[in-house]
Amino acid sequence: MNAMGHRSGFSARGRHVVCFGEVMAELAGLEAGTVRVGVGGDTFNTAVYLARLGTSVSYATALGRDHFSGRIRKRMASEAVRDDLVATSDDRNCGLYAIEVDDAGERSFTYWRAQSAARQFFDLAGSEAALSAMANADVLYLSGITLSIFPETSQRNRIIDLARSVRRRGGHVVFDTNYRPAGWSSGAAARDAISALRPHVSIALPTFEDEQALFGFESVEECVGYWRQADVAEVVVKHGLQGAWSEADNAWIAPPEIIAPVDTTGAGDSFNAGYLHARLNGASCQDAIVAAHKLAAVVLGVRGALLPADVPLPTWTKGLDKQNV
Repeated sequence: MNAMGHRSGFSARGRHVVCFGEVMAELAGLEAGTVRVGVGGDTFNTAVYLARLGTSVSYATALGRDHFSGRIRKRMASEAVRDDLVATSDDRNCGLYAIEVDDAGERSFTYWRAQSAARQFFDLAGSEAALSAMANADVLYLSGITLSIFPETSQRNRIIDLARSVRRRGGHVVFDTNYRPAGWSSGAAARDAISALRPHVSIALPTFEDEQALFGFESVEECVGYWRQADVAEVVVKHGLQGAWSEADNAWIAPPEIIAPVDTTGAGDSFNAGYLHARLNGASCQDAIVAAHKLAAVVLGVRGALLPADVPLPTWTKGLDKQNV
């Protein structure tokens, strides 16, 4: 039986998703010598793809009053990502990162975010109202990067309390480990924070390489076992060309088509969006993974985390048990 349908009934239409994290100004194209200024961030990328697919979504973060923060707000409006949960800092700007892509499409990042407004979120006016609204979310989407931008244990505990509140009120908490060592003081700090959040997660969407680097897992089965020990209802493990392991189906679901990546930036974020959108519209876990693979394949074929707005996306259509493009 479909694991989420059996354990938590995650299939209702019309659910609103709240994504929480940091959105930054993005510098891309450095390897080609032509710098493009864009917008990105792991949970924000997922929010954008959810909105483009037709899912109602808000983004929770903090921005400044600087020019780039203004560009981000305009981008949110153009993407139909609601900004009702965005707090504003008077003395900090948005973060900044640069992407470089090698000949194989693999990306590397350089960040300037230590003093970003997002890290001040819990201290800003409006954050308490935002947190109260977030606690009532139908679906709360977080990542390991969300946890890492808040260096104090007390701040991370507030995120854990938020996740606990969402679950208690019948909502779902979706989590992608998305482990980036540079964002943490140590691997132990990352493991402690993620382990504390784990009991309040209902859907885990990790990438095996991240889990392996952080926890030392030697197999996907070990990874799945870690999440199921906390009674996480649904576990999907992304693993490159092998596809994604569906714990509900006890099987690998391979991508329908293998493509040579132009740029891997945002592929996992788009996979998560495709999966959640399909599940929210009644797809089985297996069919949702296929939907996610198809969306990620489109993203892999274009430079940048966010596709141009005129690029059509594969969308899940309930009742046809297939995707329409």
